[in-house]
Amino acid sequence: MTTVFISDLHLDPARPETTAHFLVFLEQHARRAERLYILGDLFEAWIGDDDDAALGLQVVGALRNLTDAGLPVFFLHGNRDFLIGDRFAEASGVRLLPETELIDLYGEAVLLLHGDTLCTDDLEYQAFRAQVRDPLWQTRTLALPLAQRRALASQLRETSRQAMGQKAADIMDVNPAAVERALRARGVRRMIHGHTHRPAVHDWTLDGLSARRAVLGDWYGPAGTVLWCDGGGWRLESFPATASSNR
Repeated sequence: MTTVFISDLHLDPARPETTAHFLVFLEQHARRAERLYILGDLFEAWIGDDDDAALGLQVVGALRNLTDAGLPVFFLHGNRDFLIGDRFAEASGVRLLPETELIDLYGEAVLLLHGDTLCTDDLEYQAFRAQVRDPLWQTRTLALPLAQRRALASQLRETSRQAMGQKAADIMDVNPAAVERALRARGVRRMIHGHTHRPAVHDWTLDGLSARRAVLGDWYGPAGTVLWCDGGGWRLESFPATASSNR
């Protein structure tokens, strides 16, 4: 059997082709797996489980079809959809995970996370993250009318785009020391995450033992990134498949 991992789809009404790719993936490809993990940023923005926008309802329905068919789907919050809550989980059948989750992946202990906590050199982002993950901030935000929350989400996305354009590329990548601290803290040598949009599988030696970190890519372009894992190893591929899909 196979376990599949995706992240950073950033589903948005402005990019219907990405949503179409995702729905095809769920219906025709994810069903081949025994588990599906979504490691954050499924949506470009999520303003609360009470949002009645068509995109959210469509995605919830597609996930429900999958979970009703017996496929376990797990979701870990990203930096764009941290307001996804129990109502979304109940409607979709998805199981919500904490910020970090340790799983058994065919005999290997693997640490799962979105990846933004590893970007410790980006002090401005880490301060923002602490603010929006504060329960009081979230309670106050969710109490706002939907229209006001939509305006706030749009403002935050624009602020993020401007900030990213002014930062050096390496600042927005993970800090290698932070990666190794996270692995040592959980006593493991395997990690899967997204967030940086830099798909790759990194192998190195940590404390004399082999270590591996898989980074999931985004779905902004014509093809997204999917990580298939089974007893034979890890395979990072493009979806829909392209001539350069084998990485």
